[in-house]
Amino acid sequence: MPGTVTTCLVPGEARPTPPDPEALAYSLTLPASCTTPCIARAATRMILRAHGLSDITDAAVQTVSELAACACRFASAAEVYMSLRYRDGSLRVILYDSHPRHTNPRLAAACDVRRRASLRVLACVVRATDGDWGFGEAREPGGGTRMWAVVPRVGARVFAESDPTRG
Repeated sequence: MPGTVTTCLVPGEARPTPPDPEALAYSLTLPASCTTPCIARAATRMILRAHGLSDITDAAVQTVSELAACACRFASAAEVYMSLRYRDGSLRVILYDSHPRHTNPRLAAACDVRRRASLRVLACVVRATDGDWGFGEAREPGGGTRMWAVVPRVGARVFAESDPTRG
């Protein structure tokens, strides 16, 4: 049944304004499946566009894609958790997966090597944007692993302009 949606404004109340970059704060729970990186990329593109941050899309989408693929690869549960925040001129991306940190030091080191190898492209993108990234034990209830990247807006713009495939 089609209909229209209206909002009732209180006299003197300001109309809602479009979201600005500093208001970007989203959290998503996604399935730990092979389709999740695609879903995370599409959601990121839409979120950035809605907040006037289209200029950082290339670096941000690549960052989200790499972290989501790694989280799904390592997840031992059915879901992963993604957080996007924009603060102080940088996009902060966090992915949590359920893979517990190993207590045996040799297993932990081997696992870290595998995870770091899975994130080689991410390391290149973040380095090109003059950002930062890492991973470690999740402090949230339920544990697992927290992976994160910080992509500065200025560096992401330079990253997009340096792409030789762009017209």
